[in-house]
Amino acid sequence: MALQQRPKGTNDLLPGMSEKWQFIEETARLLFHDYGFGEIRTPLFEHYEVVARSVGDTTDIVSKEMYDFYDKGDRHITLRPEGTAPIVRAYVENKLFGPEHKKPLKMYYIEPMFRYERPQAGRLRQFHQIGVEVFGTENPAIDVETIAMAVDYFKQLGISHLQLVINSLGDKESRLAYREALINYLESHFEELSEDSKRRLHDNPLRVLDSKDKKDQVVVENAPSILDYLNETSLKHFNDVKAFLEALKIDFTIDPNMVRGLDYYTHTIFEIMSDAPGFNGVKTTICGGGRYDHLVEELGGPKTPAFGFAIGVERLLITLEAENITLPEDNSLDCYVVSLGEKTNLEALKIVQSIRNLGYSCDRDYLNRKAKAQFKTASKEKAKLVITIGENELMEQAVNVKNMETGEEVKVPLAKIYEDFNEIFDNLTK
Repeated sequence: MALQQRPKGTNDLLPGMSEKWQFIEETARLLFHDYGFGEIRTPLFEHYEVVARSVGDTTDIVSKEMYDFYDKGDRHITLRPEGTAPIVRAYVENKLFGPEHKKPLKMYYIEPMFRYERPQAGRLRQFHQIGVEVFGTENPAIDVETIAMAVDYFKQLGISHLQLVINSLGDKESRLAYREALINYLESHFEELSEDSKRRLHDNPLRVLDSKDKKDQVVVENAPSILDYLNETSLKHFNDVKAFLEALKIDFTIDPNMVRGLDYYTHTIFEIMSDAPGFNGVKTTICGGGRYDHLVEELGGPKTPAFGFAIGVERLLITLEAENITLPEDNSLDCYVVSLGEKTNLEALKIVQSIRNLGYSCDRDYLNRKAKAQFKTASKEKAKLVITIGENELMEQAVNVKNMETGEEVKVPLAKIYEDFNEIFDNLTK
């Protein structure tokens, strides 16, 4: 094993790239706050049963992709593969359904997830999600408001090549009726199915609709539509969602074969796709989610309807690149201190700390380089002002202060740097 290499399927997030992550995370935090969401953070690992019961034993996540192990107390543990199940566990354990808590309760998360799958662009073994969950209402307006927030987020980042796709999985009664019809259809094409789909046919036939196998996709093309099996309640919910989206002028298409990759969904499900030029005609899902009205009960809580979505951060960054969107960067430095000669080392330290204590960004040279090299660094750091202190300046108790953009330079008493730096900065940068 090469110890100097990162584990397969992971990335190092280095300075220069981390600022982009901070920007998209902060944009999400500000927008979600405007919609009434508060942040939740859950443990990086969970009890295996929490995820398996929530996501479904027949999903690829549970059957193939989870990083699970037994700890020293012989407890079956898994690294968190998705955000919803841990948050529902936290919702139940902390009794967030109690009367003292806001209804509906809105929460968001920005956290790493882990799945053992074949690494590829935008799909890593450690990946990151920005997601939201809303608990406590069946109102279809929440479905639409949350979808609208996702669309709003992408637009704030400058993404324009978006396509919203929706479907309904109905309630339990509708799902049961459709399940029977789908099994009957798939059984008549059993030999044409992939081995995975043959295995899933009776355990979870809806997963066949989501298969990426080309043989399965041919079979699924003529499968019955779940929309034909929605009961009155489910149909009304779906019709309301469509009407509300239209009222908000949010364009959408309906895909009756879309089922999403997790078993807990009911009623509305959706995906937001990008067909940005950089994807070369391939539609890429950058956000997905839906309603899950029974998961809180599954994990021991009271009947609580819920809705949520997740955005893959790595895939989002690829989407921004595919649309040639440059995220704003503020890497400029307010002040850089050029120190010349060993005797100035202490005074340079005192100057930068004094300036930082006033709330300015400030840096200095630590390598005893020549003035030219230090000014080159100040320019690279986009410093607004440069303070130069050499041994002569130290003897005179005066320093040179230069505006790097205009070239204007003044000599000021050293004491004034400590006493009136705000005035110096304002006068030279106005």
